Amino acid sequence: MRTLIGCLILLACFACEDKKITSRSENDLDAARNYIQAVLSNDFKKAGQYMVDDSLNRTYLDSIARVFGRFDAQTLEKYRGASIQIHPPVTNLNDSTTRVIYSNSYTKTYDTLQVLRRKDNWLVDLKNPSRPKTDSIQNTPK
Repeated sequence: MRTLIGCLILLACFACEDKKITSRSENDLDAARNYIQAVLSNDFKKAGQYMVDDSLNRTYLDSIARVFGRFDAQTLEKYRGASIQIHPPVTNLNDSTTRVIYSNSYTKTYDTLQVLRRKDNWLVDLKNPSRPKTDSIQNTPK
């Protein structure tokens, strides 16, 4: 009986454990697309799996999630249905860092992501101090 109770307690502990599933991206553009698609789909838990896991990145992602949380259902559906557009130049800063300029077909607003290779996985890093300036009228990189 003690063995059975011990096994049940052990099983309950493992069942309650928060298992973080990390998603893998095969290359820099794959990581950028995976992250952007998760954000457009309003799936911020999944988006977090495609980015460098640190407190500042989590803070940035939480801010984006709060903005999306204010959108009505129709707007969220438009984001969900938007396609991702990667714009040239995709800049390889070195062998483990790439800068990607992108927009989506709904807002058509240009933005930049930095993607880093960590061991054998590519991850988005939202802490990008040298973002290109954009023209707020034309939404194109300068």
